[in-house]
Amino acid sequence: MRKLILTALVAATIMPVAAEGQSRGDIRRDRREIRDDRRDLREDRRDFRDDRNRRWGNDDWRTWRNTNRSVYSRGNWRAPFRYNAFRAGVRIAPSYYGSSYWIADPWRYRLPAAGYGQRWVRHYDDLLLVDTRRGIVIRVINNFYW
Repeated sequence: MRKLILTALVAATIMPVAAEGQSRGDIRRDRREIRDDRRDLREDRRDFRDDRNRRWGNDDWRTWRNTNRSVYSRGNWRAPFRYNAFRAGVRIAPSYYGSSYWIADPWRYRLPAAGYGQRWVRHYDDLLLVDTRRGIVIRVINNFYW
């Protein structure tokens, strides 16, 4: 315990000496670099938010999918129910559009934003835009995943 306390005291006395070794110019330069890094970080964050909040068109995902095939890979995805070919206007059971099937990040796939009370839902390789209040399928994109 005594060695630990002595080590802490030595470290506390050495630290100010190391800081005093910097010139004012070095300190100014370091502060400028920190400000620049913070500005770059804010710009990167803003770019990410702009990309995420962008209003993607109805078919923007098609060209994006052709150049980014790994994002749309099928993966090992199975549901506890059989595949059904849904069409727009059909009412479906809540088990088909439960929260475990929601697409949490539709902007990643360049999908248009879902409206209030609507969710993009994965159904095997298809995507469904579902009105979660009534269970009505609004839009169907067949064979969305490879």
